[in-house]
Amino acid sequence: MHTNILKAGLSLAIIVSLMACQPKSETDEQLDASDTTKEEAIVVSYPVTPKGDVVDTYFGQQVSDPYRWLEDDRSAETEAWVKAQNEVTQGYLAQIPYRKDIEAVVKNIINYERVTAPFKEGDYTYFYKNDGLQNQSVVYRQKDGGEVEVFIDPNTFSEDGTVSLAGLEFSKDGSLASYQTSTGGSDWREIFVIDTNTMEQIGEPLQDVKFSGMSWYKNEGFYYASYDKPDGSELSEKTDQHKLYYHQVGTPQGQDLKVFGHVEAEKHRYVGSQVSDDGRYLMVSAAESTSGNKAFLKDLSKPESEWLTVKEDVAGDVYMLTAEGDTLYLVTNYNAPNTKVVSVSAKAPNVENWQDVIPETKNVLIASTAGGFIFAEYMVDAISKVYQYTLEGERVRRIELPGLGNAGSFGGKKEDTKTYYTFTNYTTPSTIFELDLAGGNSELFNQPEIDFDGSQYLSEQVFYNSKDGTRVPMIITYHKDTVLDGNNPTLLYAYGGFNVSLSPRFSSTVAAWLELGGIYAVPNIRGGGEYGKAWHDAGTQMQKQNVFDDFIAAAEYLIEKNYTSSEYLAIRGGSNGGLLVGAVMTQRPELAKVALPAVGVLDMLRYHTFTAGAGWAYDYGTADQSEEMFQYLLGYSPVHNVKEMAYPATMVTTADHDDRVVPAHSFKFAATLQAHQQGDNPTLIRIETDAGHGAGTPVSKTIEQFADIYGFTLWNMGMRELPMHAK
Repeated sequence: MHTNILKAGLSLAIIVSLMACQPKSETDEQLDASDTTKEEAIVVSYPVTPKGDVVDTYFGQQVSDPYRWLEDDRSAETEAWVKAQNEVTQGYLAQIPYRKDIEAVVKNIINYERVTAPFKEGDYTYFYKNDGLQNQSVVYRQKDGGEVEVFIDPNTFSEDGTVSLAGLEFSKDGSLASYQTSTGGSDWREIFVIDTNTMEQIGEPLQDVKFSGMSWYKNEGFYYASYDKPDGSELSEKTDQHKLYYHQVGTPQGQDLKVFGHVEAEKHRYVGSQVSDDGRYLMVSAAESTSGNKAFLKDLSKPESEWLTVKEDVAGDVYMLTAEGDTLYLVTNYNAPNTKVVSVSAKAPNVENWQDVIPETKNVLIASTAGGFIFAEYMVDAISKVYQYTLEGERVRRIELPGLGNAGSFGGKKEDTKTYYTFTNYTTPSTIFELDLAGGNSELFNQPEIDFDGSQYLSEQVFYNSKDGTRVPMIITYHKDTVLDGNNPTLLYAYGGFNVSLSPRFSSTVAAWLELGGIYAVPNIRGGGEYGKAWHDAGTQMQKQNVFDDFIAAAEYLIEKNYTSSEYLAIRGGSNGGLLVGAVMTQRPELAKVALPAVGVLDMLRYHTFTAGAGWAYDYGTADQSEEMFQYLLGYSPVHNVKEMAYPATMVTTADHDDRVVPAHSFKFAATLQAHQQGDNPTLIRIETDAGHGAGTPVSKTIEQFADIYGFTLWNMGMRELPMHAK
């Protein structure tokens, strides 16, 4: 449907000249000769970004792509451009007089001990803990009340903390463990296998693993998934055939058994596996996109058994919750948009034989198991309510939570007599409770000590109407002494896609924003999963504009009710939320003073040509799908809708190892903005090195990143000193 007419030709000499560009600031003599103080004048000179003459044709319409050359993440030209842009950005940020003070606030709040709930594997009880400023959390273990010892310390993987632990699973008896590592935040992983008694590594690590779990079969081996290694850049090359393998412990990776997805005619972009607790059944999920999957079942006790179909099409999702003998318990939103739990015989597991165990209700269900019980967490206007059920679907009790917020992490083994769950909201750090499964009593297990007094802040839920009259909830958090006079720095954050729900949960970096005198607002806009599949679908493809309208209406509500004004409003979102910010700032450039699109999907005509981007088509559609879809995407694609006009002060953030949403999206958007921005608002791009889409980012980099984001935001709102809560 589209053709590349002419490739850009850019000489290295032109790009290297970018390195000579430095941010300009007024000299002391100039400042003395004017009424402007140094704090009020940070002048920026952007690097020149050469334009190529690439033109694509979609359904007979030509679309230029002058910055196509920035898609080549391995070229010297792109590397030089990144370095030049970072020098400009860091030069600007260095001139914000209170940036170091903000860094101190972020560092102080993030510096508290964070512990996860314990879990039993074999003879040991394991848990994760971060002392506060450790770049990566450490896995500890304890045997029968003995000494606590370090099991895995990811901080030893690399000096700068950029190699992270990205997954840990244990064999049936806990004698073996497999764990994944990610370098620089990349989705490409290595898998290591160790003997948990001797801590010795078994065999060579598995290479080139991506988007994979590790499903152990007894104590013998595990299933994992990956793609063939790309011929080009592994950070941007398209990957579209996911394959499932079985690794027998102690054998070379080259001998791993091919299990599923190796037939070229049956491509699946995402393949996953689950092994039942007793090791008898393997359930495989196969999906073309991030929504909807097929499912198949194999009886592992019979080596020659045939695959049985659980669900033969991609309408809706299904996964295995647990198994008891020949009975499977499945969680699904197939013909149940708000999700339900069903049971079925493993001998005839097809959809026609499913029986409701916990039927669908008007609220969205998240299910888990522990001690032979099912825990049903319902989202009621994004707030948790939790019930305990038997496997027969009989309600045992409602779990009394300590307040309004998000509860989760219920789970455990069949033999467990207690489970642990977490409770959190925007002012309460994640607190762990121990639940007696028989009696239902909850006791406080761990409450973090943090230099943040949540009692001084209010979190209120409001409802507002979007452009088409749809009622949308939003939680607004702020200091109880805040005067609603329209002059409060406010950060409006949302996601709006992929069935992702934004439930209230504590974040150290959000707490820092509150301490800095800010208001934090999170609307649960369409495209998310807060009200089930229908809410998600209402923000997909030809209805994507609903997502932007919901976000715009949230901003207008905050302004109308005097929480803030356009001069004190910042809009922020990451990944799909980065698209949200990019679309809203190009549609309504006057709405906010500051725009902060992070790792965003910003070129909607080409997103599906990179890495696993084609799997996002359920939410977005693609430019070659139909002329109607192409025109719709072109109508809101941020890169293609920048015009000669004044835009908010913008700091685009991305990372050089982001192979989920490739940084070329952000590169092209920033270059386009810099070429078209009118007025004095700066347009910067901050490109993190040795980092990816976000997961595994070292604490040290997180502190620096948010000091930069908050400094940029407050400075461009006209704040020349920090608000009182930071002092």
